[in-house]
Amino acid sequence: MTEAALSEAGQEIDKLLALHPKGFDLSLDRITRLLGILGDPQRKLPPVIHVAGTNGKGSVTAFCRALLEAAGLGVHVHTSPHLVNWHERYRMGVRGGRGQLVDDAVFADAVRRVAAANDGQTITVFEILTAVTFLLFSEAPADAAIIEVGLGGRFDATNVIANPAVSVVMPISLDHQAYLGDRVELIAAEKAGIMKPGCPVVIGQQPFDAALDVLLSTAERLRCPTAAYGQDFQAHEEFGRLIYQDEFGLMDLPLPRLPGRHQYANAAAAIRAVRAAGFAVTEAMVEKAMVSVEWAGRLQRLSEGKLMMFAPNGAEIWVDGGHNPAAGEVIAETMATLEERQSRPLFLITGMINTKEPVGYFHAFAGLAEKVFTVPIRHSDAAIDPTALAVSAQEGGLEAEPQSSVVEALEAISALIEEHEKAPRILIGGSLYLVGDVLADNGTPPK
Repeated sequence: MTEAALSEAGQEIDKLLALHPKGFDLSLDRITRLLGILGDPQRKLPPVIHVAGTNGKGSVTAFCRALLEAAGLGVHVHTSPHLVNWHERYRMGVRGGRGQLVDDAVFADAVRRVAAANDGQTITVFEILTAVTFLLFSEAPADAAIIEVGLGGRFDATNVIANPAVSVVMPISLDHQAYLGDRVELIAAEKAGIMKPGCPVVIGQQPFDAALDVLLSTAERLRCPTAAYGQDFQAHEEFGRLIYQDEFGLMDLPLPRLPGRHQYANAAAAIRAVRAAGFAVTEAMVEKAMVSVEWAGRLQRLSEGKLMMFAPNGAEIWVDGGHNPAAGEVIAETMATLEERQSRPLFLITGMINTKEPVGYFHAFAGLAEKVFTVPIRHSDAAIDPTALAVSAQEGGLEAEPQSSVVEALEAISALIEEHEKAPRILIGGSLYLVGDVLADNGTPPK
């Protein structure tokens, strides 16, 4: 979420941020008008995999990309938000190779062209950047495009795609209630808005039956060929391998490179989505994808970088941008699994913004984490004050102490750990904004 260097594209976006509101205004009127002026580039894309959900959007996007690239295909990928550089939102497909972040000059030119087409009309920066997505992806050859929803689904700016190859809806839970509603059924109805009549739908593992019912009924009403996790496809671990099964048969695969048991269901959704989108899926292709998949800032272990010198000797440092109670549960489960394999004291360094539910997030770590150090987030006006966040952590059942920075929190953990004690495991998270700051400060931005 921080622009590490003043790139040409970054300068153009800074100009837009000064002119237009930052954030979301859920409507399709402005984006439709703007795309019409640009010649409707959203109609000139390769087959689109459109992804919505509260949690798991980024992971299933990463798995879909890995699967298609393992087959030698060129894959455009749009994700949001970014962690360090705006360029991360646009990965351009390369046939026979790994997709590359958009070239800065190409990106800057697209931003200028979209801004000129908009001609100062009322619009949000997210809508402009979504139009940039369609312009970039329509002008460069590729075999597929994976487009991640920004917020919700029905009125998200990406939802101008009329005929997706497949619509994917990942786990739904409470988040962004101010925009989407305060019940999972209401949120599911918004996410289901990306489904289009007669177009294939894949539904990822759903923690709430009420949400699943809404998704299934919407897909049925729209006569969409539908595959739902647990009914039409599934995956589980067996003897250290990932077993995937659907109506096409069974595959015996390596465990995904992305850590956490929750990634088994995410990988399964990606396999089924790529098949539903009309691409051939072979076991060799899936094997390659499982060991090559990558997704920065989500249960990512830092093995090098500038911040390591402030941590205790031998410490494991993990970063994860998960920020709601459901994300807290799967992250805590992964930390507990690591604890089973190698016992280390767990410390949290956490920063959050005020649209989240911190107590529920912290509660997932009760009885697992030794202590929480709460920190500010530099690049967010909505960051929760560390002292207030520490109170929320205490309400969630954890010992907590505010610190003025991640570096100070790492030094505080070092002061707690005696040389004869086991080196700790440190999880830095609670916000993608915080993770972006950490990756920038560490000198390890996504590539």
